[in-house]
Amino acid sequence: MQRQRPAWLAPTTLLLCVGGLLVSGYLTFEHFTENATLACSIGGAVDCVKVTTSAWSTFLGIPVALLGLLFFVVTLVLCLPAVWRRGEAWLDPVRLGWLTIGLGMVLYLVWAELFRIHAICLWCTVVHVITFALWVTVLFGQILSGAPADREAGARV
Repeated sequence: MQRQRPAWLAPTTLLLCVGGLLVSGYLTFEHFTENATLACSIGGAVDCVKVTTSAWSTFLGIPVALLGLLFFVVTLVLCLPAVWRRGEAWLDPVRLGWLTIGLGMVLYLVWAELFRIHAICLWCTVVHVITFALWVTVLFGQILSGAPADREAGARV
């Protein structure tokens, strides 16, 4: 059964995904070019280079920036308008579950920035905010679209 979606849900999540993809793509580029062009302050509480070159910039041996890029590629696929229109019931919990994993990683990374690295990266913070915004948007959108479309005609995406 197809669910009626708020008209703003697909474009909002798509826009957030593209933003996350662009910023995480930039951070991945910076990781593999040894921060050659990183546009962020150095020194003090805001120090992108300190964060992106720390021991915490990898997770299980994989660059966190690359994990973020892969996260947003999968999220983009899950948030495409055509996927939002699909009627399979398993897509909603998979989408929200995937974003919850991403939010968990964000919390871990914020903890590392604040309590282990003692600096924050503004670019990383943008990714964290986008991930949180996606999680809230998807959760709210799924709550609002709880009624199956066969109760009301004209499902929108």
